[in-house]
Amino acid sequence: MNQLISAQAKSSNVISKEYLFSILKKEYLLIIAILLASITSCVSLPSASYINFKMLITLFNLMVVVAGLRELKVLDFIATSLLSKCKTSRHVSATLIFITFFAAMIMTNDVSLLTFIPITLIIAEKVNIKVMKTVMFQTLAANLGSSIMPMGNPHNIYIYNLYNINPIEFLKITLPIGIFGVIFLTFLIFNQKNEKLQFKLEKVEITNKNQLIFYALLMMVTLLSVFRVIDYQIAFIITVLTILMINKKLFMKVDYSLIITFIGFFIFIGNISHMTVVETFMKSILSGGLTTYFVGIISCQFISNVPTTILLSGFTNHYSELLIATNIGGLGTLIASMANTISYRLYVNQHKTETFKYLKVFSIYNFIGLAIFTIIMIVFNFMNISI
Repeated sequence: MNQLISAQAKSSNVISKEYLFSILKKEYLLIIAILLASITSCVSLPSASYINFKMLITLFNLMVVVAGLRELKVLDFIATSLLSKCKTSRHVSATLIFITFFAAMIMTNDVSLLTFIPITLIIAEKVNIKVMKTVMFQTLAANLGSSIMPMGNPHNIYIYNLYNINPIEFLKITLPIGIFGVIFLTFLIFNQKNEKLQFKLEKVEITNKNQLIFYALLMMVTLLSVFRVIDYQIAFIITVLTILMINKKLFMKVDYSLIITFIGFFIFIGNISHMTVVETFMKSILSGGLTTYFVGIISCQFISNVPTTILLSGFTNHYSELLIATNIGGLGTLIASMANTISYRLYVNQHKTETFKYLKVFSIYNFIGLAIFTIIMIVFNFMNISI
C-alpha cells in the first residue's frame, strides 16, 4: 500500500513538473513581463497612465472577432476551396504560402499560421510529401504579410496607436516590405521541386451563415475603428454586446495572456522611463533613426519583437524606423517572433526526429531573409526612395 502511495506521489510530482515546465515554455513572455513590472514597481511607483488602453481594446476586439471566424472555419473553407484546384506540389505550396501571407494582414500572423499550417500537414500525410520548407515559407509569409497593415500583428497596433500614425503614412512605411516580400516568396517557391499531385481534402462547410454575417460586420466595425473612422470605444461596446447576444463563449477564446503581457511591459517601461540613468542611456542610443533601426532588429533576435517594440518606444520618436525594425526583426532567430515558435511547435509535434534539421534550415532561410530585408529597407527608408 505504501509503495502504491509512493508511486502515485512520484507520478503526481512528475506530472506537476511537466505541467509547470509547459506553462513556463508557453507563457515565458507573460512571466517575464509580470516579473519586470513587479521588480521595477518597487523602485518607481506605477501609474495607470502607462497603459495604452486604446491599443488593448482594439486588440481585444480583433481577437474576439477572429475567434468567431475561426470557429466557423471560414479560413479553412477558403483554403480547401483553393487547394482543391491545385494539381502540382508547387501550386499547392504557392497557395498555402500566399493565403497565409494575405490572411496575416487582417487576421494576424499567429492566427494565420495556426489555421493554415495544420492544413499543410494534412496534405503532407495524404500524398506523402515533405513540407518542412513549405511550413518555413508560410512562417516567413505570415511575418512579412502581417507587417503591412496596422492590425497584422500586436506590435503594429501598438505603434500605430502610440504615435497616432496616419493610415496612409503607415502603408507608405510598410508597403515596401509587402511588395518585396511577395517577390522573395515567389523566388523561394519557384526554386522548389515541382511534381504532380492527387489528393482530396475533406470538404469544409460554413453551417451558421447568420453568425458569419455578424462576424463580418464586426470585423468591418473593428477595421473602421483601427482606421479611426469610428471611435474605438464605440467599436468595443458594439463588439461586446453583439458577442454576448450571438456567442458569448467566444470571450473564453481571447488570448488574455497576451493582453496581460502588454500591461506588464507597459508598467515596466513606464517605471524605468522615470529612472534618470536608464532614460538618459536609452535616449542616447536611440537618438538617431539608423541606430533605432539596428537596435530594434538586434533586440528582436533576443527578446522577440513585441517586448522590443514596447521597450524602445518609450525612448524614441523614430517610429518609422521602429516599425520597420520590429517587423523585419521577426525574421532571424526562433524567438524573434511568436509566429516562429508557433510554426516550429506545429511541425515538430508531428516530426519529432526532424527537430535539429528544422532549426538548421529555418535559421538559414530566416537569416538570409533578415539580411536581404535589412538592406532593402535601409535603401528605401534612409535614402528616401518611395514606391
